[in-house]
Amino acid sequence: MSITTFQRMTAALIACAATTGGAAAATVSDEKNTADPDSIVFSVDLGEVEVTAAAGRASATTPVAFTNLTAKKISEVNDGHDLPYLMQMTPGVITTSDAGNGIGYTSMRVRGSDGSRINVTANGIPVNDAESHNVYWVNMPDLASSVRDVQIQRGVGLSTNGAGAFGASVNMATSIPSIDPYTAIDASYGSYNSYKATFRLGTGLIKDHWSADFRLSKLGSDGYIERAKSNLWSYFGQIAYENGGTQVRFLSFGGKEKTYMAWDYASAEEMEKYGRRYNPCGKYTDSEGNTAYYPDQNDNYSQYHFHLLLGQRLGSAWYMNAGLHYTKGGGYYEQYKTSRTLKEYGLTPWMDEEGNLVKKQDLVRLKNMDNGFGGGILSFNYTGDRVEAVIGGATNHFKGHHFGQVAWVRNYVGAIDPLQEYYRNTGEKTDANVYARASVTITGGLSALADVQYRYIGYTIDGTSDTYDYNTGDMQQLAIDRHYNFFNPKLGLNYMTSDGRNRIFASWSVAHKEPTRDNFIDCDPDKFPHPEQMMDYELGWQLTGQWFSLGANLYIMDYKNQLVATGQLSDTGNAISVNVPSSYRSGIELQGALKPTGWFDWEVSASLSRNRIKNFTEYIYEDEWTNPITFDLGSTPIAFSPDFTAANAFNFHFLKAFDATLATRYVSKQYLTNTGNDEQSLKGYCVSDLRLSYTTHSIPSVKELRVGFTIYNLFNATYENNGYAGAGYYVDSDGSKVIYRYAGYAAQAPTNVMASVTLKF
Repeated sequence: MSITTFQRMTAALIACAATTGGAAAATVSDEKNTADPDSIVFSVDLGEVEVTAAAGRASATTPVAFTNLTAKKISEVNDGHDLPYLMQMTPGVITTSDAGNGIGYTSMRVRGSDGSRINVTANGIPVNDAESHNVYWVNMPDLASSVRDVQIQRGVGLSTNGAGAFGASVNMATSIPSIDPYTAIDASYGSYNSYKATFRLGTGLIKDHWSADFRLSKLGSDGYIERAKSNLWSYFGQIAYENGGTQVRFLSFGGKEKTYMAWDYASAEEMEKYGRRYNPCGKYTDSEGNTAYYPDQNDNYSQYHFHLLLGQRLGSAWYMNAGLHYTKGGGYYEQYKTSRTLKEYGLTPWMDEEGNLVKKQDLVRLKNMDNGFGGGILSFNYTGDRVEAVIGGATNHFKGHHFGQVAWVRNYVGAIDPLQEYYRNTGEKTDANVYARASVTITGGLSALADVQYRYIGYTIDGTSDTYDYNTGDMQQLAIDRHYNFFNPKLGLNYMTSDGRNRIFASWSVAHKEPTRDNFIDCDPDKFPHPEQMMDYELGWQLTGQWFSLGANLYIMDYKNQLVATGQLSDTGNAISVNVPSSYRSGIELQGALKPTGWFDWEVSASLSRNRIKNFTEYIYEDEWTNPITFDLGSTPIAFSPDFTAANAFNFHFLKAFDATLATRYVSKQYLTNTGNDEQSLKGYCVSDLRLSYTTHSIPSVKELRVGFTIYNLFNATYENNGYAGAGYYVDSDGSKVIYRYAGYAAQAPTNVMASVTLKF
């Protein structure tokens, strides 16, 4: 049997099994977490999943679609890959990697929504960048080693702090203080010189009240893509105090990254000529006419998070959570740019030795950021016989400086200051929200949820952008001052049978989202983008048996004024995103699990969806700059939104020591633009990983020894999981317009391996 045939059969098996599958149902337990007296611990059948219910967290009776990942589940796959790759087996999640092997710059999409539309919090504190709305996971390497659990809510989900959730929410809780002292060492090494070294230490409870925990990690990889090297380190530390109903934690986590750029990707023609590992970033022609690559084409960034958290019980029914936070970030990326127009960088053209006026030349530029983000959160939680409620809010302020510098110009004649600055602007953003949520038991297993949120955003940008405005003969001036007031209501019903086996829920939610920084600075000053709105309709069913679980979730996400790329350019030549009046995502998510015996269990999920923009108009420019022509394409698929995804895992357990998992993911075709053009698309792919591990607790003076070995892309699939595309036209000799299209693709690694060992003392 060929590998291709096996992969097709595996994908077909997944699809067949998924039509009978559903989300594993959560059942509430009476067990309490001694380190968090307000938490409710609940487990999912067919696994050892448990999470802590808190503000923004869903439980078994919450009418939203969600998936829980515990620290145990995460640790089983945590050998150095970024957090998105540790979540890729959950429904609707698709991951991408610039370096091609999941280390360095990675991202994730949920239900086709990119990272700027996924709300991410840690301990209820916003993590998304205030301006781009993205989460740069490379700035927090190995955070997974200090995460207690993660809950992924698909759709709008519950009201939470931070960025608007337009596709999903990722709610992370960092590790709680350990009652017992511990020391642990984690080490991994594998293909492409990939490695992770982690040291963890905990004091345990000191004098019944105090404890401290610490982690230091070093990670790196040469990357599958040429020169896509990453050099990362990170830390986590916390000091905790507990006294009866009072808990205080001060914690900090963060890291520093240096990665060689790989985000330009390669065209199909380049990969055919130079190989799939080809990286065009940093390419130039040296003084002798030879092709070379700039060695310092790197991204350098540091980010440090500080949280001060207070939990206080207020009587038998009330509990308060409060927190202060501050995040400091700063760094730059360095680029070699070929044949750049000098005046766009504040430089003066010069006469060369032959009397020619040099207007363009190779140069090296640095783009810098210096950011600070801080604020506070507060919530009051009430638990009664028939009512559970929370009222809370947050206020945050961001200030970020953006500036560019010229470090070097080839053969430049004239005065140039070291690191001459050519643009500078400052963004400031205030984000505040208040919310109230109540779940009321109406009768028996029927409960109703009402959740309302008011959110205010004030955003200003002042200074000059990095775009030269030929209309004014100067850098583009920025004077943006926008304010938004959003009201986001949510309603839902949940019914659970008395035996806890059947659950049905339905919900309706509204979400709003402000434009990103790029949406503002790339647009025409008199044509600011409008905020986006989405209505989310969800209908779910779950069935839990003694040795199986099934479930299905139907959803419709109806957008108004969604910002999408149309090919349109601003007056200064920037590619812009445009509000489209109507678009939607709809689909069904299916999950199932089966555990017929103690040595084997089976997990399967699938998502079938339809993602469309109504009445889409494409813009194509002559030489990608002037004289646009348009094409009314009608209903078109939304970019990067596959119609079908699936995940399948066969898990084997032997003698309580040996574990093996064959995990398979399938993603159908994705379009790189919103035009639905087959020439600019990612082919569907099916990838399998084989994980093997041995765990023992029988070694003297060692609490646990775990040895793991993973074969990634077991069947050597050739695939790409990200890319870009564009189009233009030129006028032929006979006067006809000839359209050309181009694309770049993020090639992913073939079969590769990673070995790991964990020692706990």
